[in-house]
Amino acid sequence: MAFARSDLADLAAFAAIARHRNFRQAGVELGVSASALSHALKGLEERLGVKLLNRTNRSVTLTAAGEDLLRTLGDPLAAVLAAEDVLNRHRDSPRGRVRVNVPDMVAEHLLAPVLPEFQRRWPEIELDIYVDNRLLDVFDEGFDAGVRFGGTVPDDMIAQRLSAEVGWTIAGSPAYLAQHGVPFHPHDLAGHRCLQVRLGDDRTYRWEFEREAESLALAVPGTITHNNSAFATAMALRGAGLVYLPTASVAPIWPAAPCRPCSPTGSAPARRCTSIIPGAAICRWACAC
Repeated sequence: MAFARSDLADLAAFAAIARHRNFRQAGVELGVSASALSHALKGLEERLGVKLLNRTNRSVTLTAAGEDLLRTLGDPLAAVLAAEDVLNRHRDSPRGRVRVNVPDMVAEHLLAPVLPEFQRRWPEIELDIYVDNRLLDVFDEGFDAGVRFGGTVPDDMIAQRLSAEVGWTIAGSPAYLAQHGVPFHPHDLAGHRCLQVRLGDDRTYRWEFEREAESLALAVPGTITHNNSAFATAMALRGAGLVYLPTASVAPIWPAAPCRPCSPTGSAPARRCTSIIPGAAICRWACAC
């Protein structure tokens, strides 16, 4: 007769009784009563169709079948119980490897500031952070989680907000602005060189603006397209054109570098960063003036 998966607990009970030759001591080891062990053993013997133990009021001995079963169980059962102990350690303290897919701006401004504290709190978690602006399928690509800007989260993912609204800014170098002028309205961008943004799904991003109830999404002109915020900032610093970036990406270099904000009237809509894991979820753009 083949063992069923439900027999595992009863086999562990049998092994404990066989080691101690005592139901009470085996019960102390397993955290159950002696009567519960007796009931489990009786059921196991009935299912297997053989007697495993000889029991009297004063002694417990193994039958020949019991001796054979204990000898066969030895190492495999110990391996199973050891595996359970490993899993219990995961419950007690988070550990293991987590693969996370994030865009470059999220890696720089959201993850980098908090990872030192994360390591301090959970030193046994290994993070494998894959920085890529393509909208990869988190599940199909083998990731455990990902971070996306609101509005780019698949409907079948569980989503959790990670940040407040992220403000966006248009910036250019003083030399560029002196030559081409400062845009005062989004439509003024038609006369500028704009550093185009390639989205993760291979579309070219339309620069977005809001003012009160009015909103615009413009296909801006430009001969350079990028998908990396650090590269775009470096180009803007050298006068290649106007760059559209999270304010946090541009603000640190304003005092020390030749690049300054020049957002036209109407602000770029803010967006939230959202963590995603496989499942079902709702996610949306979070826009704010």
